Amino acid sequence: MKPVTVVSGKVAALDRANVDTDQIIPKQFLKRVERSGFGEFLFWDWFRQPGFPLNRIEFHGAPILAAGRNFGSGSSREHAPWALQDYGYEAIVAPSFSDIFYSNCTKIGLLPVELPEADVRELIDRAPEPATIDLAAQTVTLPSGRASHFEIDAEIKERLLNGWDEIALTENRVAEIERYETTRERVGPDTLTL
Repeated sequence: MKPVTVVSGKVAALDRANVDTDQIIPKQFLKRVERSGFGEFLFWDWFRQPGFPLNRIEFHGAPILAAGRNFGSGSSREHAPWALQDYGYEAIVAPSFSDIFYSNCTKIGLLPVELPEADVRELIDRAPEPATIDLAAQTVTLPSGRASHFEIDAEIKERLLNGWDEIALTENRVAEIERYETTRERVGPDTLTL
């Protein structure tokens, strides 16, 4: 996964609370195991409704999605963050997220940012005006120019800044793993030469 440092650009606004993973990526599109190719199915039913906000041409290509509280609720499907990222979003800003959805985002390098309702409201109301999210500083520079601080677990922040997914975290400890394995040799027949 690539490192996440700064996400900057226009904001797409989805002024809805309790957006669940079934709406983000409907069940009929979950027949694949690879992480790519899900973006075209993002909000499948909603994109076909007249007036769906993300259909607005000025929101196309936005790297930041601002949404209502409890974003990503529902089932724990990993496909929801995959679809959002594959569509082109690099960060999701909302007042709150489902815990599992939040965790799934951080594991693939999609930055979930929790901000107070008033700050999210500014992003939504002023979209597609640009914003800047600086992970190292833990700030979102809102369209008004004001910086809003956000909290993030130090371990998650380190992983995102370095682009470390779970495989990279394991690879970072290969020397420790090898040391452990050499001290745990078991006595018995060598099955490799049989």
